[in-house]
Amino acid sequence: MRARIYKSDKRQFECKVESTGEMVKANAIGNLLKKGETLVVGDWVGLETISETNELMITSLEERESEIFRIIVREQRKKVTASNCDLLIILTSVSKPKFKRGFIDRFLARASQWGIRPIVVFNKMDEFDDDFDIKFEEKRLESLGAKCFEISALKPDYQPQYLKRGYEELKQEIHNRTSIFLGQSGVGKSETINTLSNGTYKLKTNEIARVGKGSHTTTWSEIIDLDGFYTIDSPGIRSFSLEDVAPDELISLFPDLEEIASDCKFSNCEHQEDSKGCVFWTKYAPDSEEGELVHSRLDSYLRIHEEVSAFPFWQRKY
Repeated sequence: MRARIYKSDKRQFECKVESTGEMVKANAIGNLLKKGETLVVGDWVGLETISETNELMITSLEERESEIFRIIVREQRKKVTASNCDLLIILTSVSKPKFKRGFIDRFLARASQWGIRPIVVFNKMDEFDDDFDIKFEEKRLESLGAKCFEISALKPDYQPQYLKRGYEELKQEIHNRTSIFLGQSGVGKSETINTLSNGTYKLKTNEIARVGKGSHTTTWSEIIDLDGFYTIDSPGIRSFSLEDVAPDELISLFPDLEEIASDCKFSNCEHQEDSKGCVFWTKYAPDSEEGELVHSRLDSYLRIHEEVSAFPFWQRKY
């Protein structure tokens, strides 16, 4: 029978049977996976009952549609922490903490790497004081395939004033889908999830993965079944630095820039203003309408590239 792994703890897995909705516990047969691979939360698997012991065993693994992972540089391998996630929901605050474009572009890079569709939620909009051009941010994000939503998690009756999509549209977007919620500490992840779930599941502060080196209240990965949608909580997603990405591979996580960069005169172009034959500066004037969009992304790329180039790739802790 077909089931999905909802929780993994060491070698035992809690699975939800697709046909009945029943939660069951199962172990995996020894030769199921290739060397170095593991079963993770989100995996769709096949279960069989062992007649001798009447125990359920995971006997097959379906091909994954997406994977949440990091590269373990020293071991030259990919560590997968969850799979089959439909949406990467990037939460950002418009008041405290202040909106930071660079954090969103960092998350978009991961969404590109993992093959997960991103959406961006502007939260705390009842406190917005026009200190940045939210219409411009929506335009740049939607040009990258990321839908934008305007909400106030603590005031679900808040009506959008700047963007065309609000709370009700967000609920429709995530309905019956599996999402992971990401954002800086303090942007309102727990409050947003509590509101979207109509209070059916009260998440504690910090229960959903935080960015940076903050604490995490769970020691296992799990899918949380909420009111009409699902979210993945995993301690394997504590930090969203991109230190596991090689500097020369970073631009592949900015596919919009990678396409433009292919027209640069030199393949090793550093894309600086004084870089000879750099198409970003010869074709896209920063003060033009199109150039402003392109350079907003280029600025994020260059900042992250400087960060990941700070010390030799092989010396990294990942």
